[in-house]
Amino acid sequence: MAMAEKKNEYPPGVEADRRLLPFETWEDYLDSLIEIADLRNLRSIASARIIAALGYRATGDTLSEKEFYARRAVIHNIVYPVIRPYVLVSEGADLQDPFKREMAIRERANRIGILQSIIFIRHFTKSGFEISGYIDYAHRLITEDWGPFFKTKKMLWPKDSDLGYYHWRHGTVRSNISRNYKPLMDPDDGLLFQNRHDHKIIFPNPEQDPGQNTTKKRVYSPMYTQIEIYDHVVRKKT
Repeated sequence: MAMAEKKNEYPPGVEADRRLLPFETWEDYLDSLIEIADLRNLRSIASARIIAALGYRATGDTLSEKEFYARRAVIHNIVYPVIRPYVLVSEGADLQDPFKREMAIRERANRIGILQSIIFIRHFTKSGFEISGYIDYAHRLITEDWGPFFKTKKMLWPKDSDLGYYHWRHGTVRSNISRNYKPLMDPDDGLLFQNRHDHKIIFPNPEQDPGQNTTKKRVYSPMYTQIEIYDHVVRKKT
């Protein structure tokens, strides 16, 4: 049985710009439009490039120098994406606090996308008011500097931009979509989180199983009132 023809991997406009990749410079691009007759008649590559730049040697629109470099940069980044290195900020840190130690253990796996942990924190301000919330650890790792958390005595507090947030004094309740999770409200189970990559559901209700490919761990730290970590192993499509 014949194998089906593979479809284009990119949208039509992007696929069309792949033709620009062989050309390192705008001049190289113009040279590809020049005809042999131009060189015979004009006797100058510079003059032939001017004719090509004016659009006389292309069936479609001829790109200007600015358009060429802009569109080539876009298609180059799509076809040959740069793998950005990451730094484990927990390396070399003092990890005597159990919570910091658990976060350090999970840092690399969350940065590379194997694990996507949700952290539940409940604590009280100096004024005695409760603040609690659910944090997408992998999301926060790439949106803020965790150096002060790992290497100083700075505490981790939920924000009103996190997955879930509750401030008792202000009466503030928030739920937000993160890079990896979408909050859901179920009439029976209450607040749930759906992973946006493999669509599995995480159940934060302490009386329930946390869900498929998910484990739950309670961490005891003298710095916090309550900490629960939900570790979800992501099953991405291959």
